Amino acid sequence: MMIGHMRCRGAAVVLALLAVLPVESALAASGPPAPGPGSELVPGVPPGPHQPWQIDTPDQMLAPRVYTPTAAEDAVEPRNAPAGTDVLIEYVPLSDAAAVKAVTCSKRTGPYQRQVERWLKRKVDGKQSAADCAAIRSFQTKYGIKPNSGYAGPVTWAHMQLLSARKNPNAAGKCPVRSYRVVCVDLKRQLTWAQKGKKVLWGPVPMRSGRAGYRTRTGWFKIYWKHKNHWSTLYNSPMPYSQFFSGGQAFHAIYGSVYDPNGSWGCINLRLADARKLWSVTKTGDHVYVWGRRAGT
Repeated sequence: MMIGHMRCRGAAVVLALLAVLPVESALAASGPPAPGPGSELVPGVPPGPHQPWQIDTPDQMLAPRVYTPTAAEDAVEPRNAPAGTDVLIEYVPLSDAAAVKAVTCSKRTGPYQRQVERWLKRKVDGKQSAADCAAIRSFQTKYGIKPNSGYAGPVTWAHMQLLSARKNPNAAGKCPVRSYRVVCVDLKRQLTWAQKGKKVLWGPVPMRSGRAGYRTRTGWFKIYWKHKNHWSTLYNSPMPYSQFFSGGQAFHAIYGSVYDPNGSWGCINLRLADARKLWSVTKTGDHVYVWGRRAGT
């Protein structure tokens, strides 16, 4: 199969592996953590097949080598994500994660404490309390967020934003309404959807954009190449359902968590089912509008 130039990819970066690997070795492999909310957090469950702990690789400005895939190549569907990939695993402090079975209610103030308190209509003081923890735990239990320890982390807050946006993701009017299809990318809320006029065609869905130093570029773009089975030859990394819109930056699926608080290296990472659906909604030449700024960048 012919293959394009290396692009960014979105496999999960982990700064500590919950005693599976030494913390020092994980840090040495991934470099210093990105600043911002959640950068010091790790998944609240031990590693499994849905969290392969692969290392991200940087996005590049140059566009990939564009070509027309053969019918045989396009007939091959990217492999499905392993079972459990899309489970909502909260990112928690290492000390909580290491003793996850013993932590029933976290006493720690999470990086999204104020936002979560406001969403739950609690007193907004940015400080964890027993009552706060009970309310957060109830929400986490209802929506299957694990561990349900009451920690106000990035996954809990991201799911709250998704729920709020489902009826009308463009309620604030930040994505321009046009007569043609526009894929809207809200970096602040880490949500993306497609609309035509005021009608939402797809989404909203959670996403992962570029980290500090590798921001996803903002403004108007067009999808200039779709490559269902794109593969990085340099880093031996799959980028299923790639849709390039700005140099090497593309929408594409990942086989890890889109909630990794460290962010991607520039691409818009999507869950595999979401990337597959977006692939069927858009065409080459469709417009993309990116705005806002991801927390910590």
